[in-house]
Amino acid sequence: MFLNTVLLALAGLTPADTVHPKRLSLIPVPLVYYTPETRLAYGVAATATVHFRRDDGFAAARPSQLTLALAYTQNHQLLLYLPFQIFYDHNRYYAYGEAGYYRYNYYFYGVGQREVPRELYGVNFPRVRLNVFRRVGAGTGAGKLYAGLRFQYEDYSVSSVEAGGLLASGTVPGGLGSRLTGGGLGLFYDSRDNVFFPKKGVVADLSAFVRNRAVGAGLAGETTYFDRYVADVSEYHALGQHTVLAVNYYGSFIVGTAPFNALSLLGGSRRLRGYYEGRYRDQNAALVQSELRVDVYKRLGAVVFGGVGALGSEQAVLRLSELKGAYGAGLRFTANRRDHLNVRLDYGLGQQSSGFYLTVGEAF
Repeated sequence: MFLNTVLLALAGLTPADTVHPKRLSLIPVPLVYYTPETRLAYGVAATATVHFRRDDGFAAARPSQLTLALAYTQNHQLLLYLPFQIFYDHNRYYAYGEAGYYRYNYYFYGVGQREVPRELYGVNFPRVRLNVFRRVGAGTGAGKLYAGLRFQYEDYSVSSVEAGGLLASGTVPGGLGSRLTGGGLGLFYDSRDNVFFPKKGVVADLSAFVRNRAVGAGLAGETTYFDRYVADVSEYHALGQHTVLAVNYYGSFIVGTAPFNALSLLGGSRRLRGYYEGRYRDQNAALVQSELRVDVYKRLGAVVFGGVGALGSEQAVLRLSELKGAYGAGLRFTANRRDHLNVRLDYGLGQQSSGFYLTVGEAF
């Protein structure tokens, strides 16, 4: 969920003292954003920035951040959320993830080629995601490679469904709730020149979750198992002093029976803006999207973006004859000049679909 990006990006609004950093600083942060899934959301967050004693004297040590947030939305959704990113021992160790509880409601549009009129359903769930990496090799100016382990837990308790709808029929795996646990391996490579607004470099996040366990996801309520393989790669190219081309490649492939909420998705604030998050879901999904970012005047910037994605299943890995396209434009305001951290306002258009997005940080 993109809120993780929002909170960790907001934490960067307060500059760190790199010469004499405090061991621990606590900063209250207001929280406001807008997406089609939530409409207007508002709340409060407290961010802790931590510097470990082991990193004293190492100028390149990145500060660790943990943020506790509480948000409420116009759609009567409640989010209690703790995202974190931790760097330790001269950036040799890197951990990131989230722990949270959500009282949420979503629209469901069907799975794969079986599309249905949208159904509103409610869900309550705690979620934990943990990624722990160690740097492989010393790392150079060309980039750093990390390898490590991933873990996820989610107890997806469906609290309400529409009478007579597809979810109520019990024919959708996990449609009446499921509990998911899983783990796997990960690789992370980063050669970006800036985390929030890169002008050159590559970032790649690769995952292999093997034998995830989903209790209650079977059509008769039995336990199911599935593997999931994900690649999320972005590259950045400066086309001049004031123009950047960003390109993102994403693929998610599932083997086995996954609950509907764990399927591969298209749509949302990061992938194919213009579609509701989860508007399209299936075993497999892949997309390529690009964005042209231009400095306009002082802190103001503008972007145009577009992308195309495809879904797939066990029968057809990707249905390339049924591509989903989206495009749009947006404005940027640089809230933090030091790190080039932007507030973004985007409007995306898809096939008979559109959406506004007001968030912090770039889509990719």
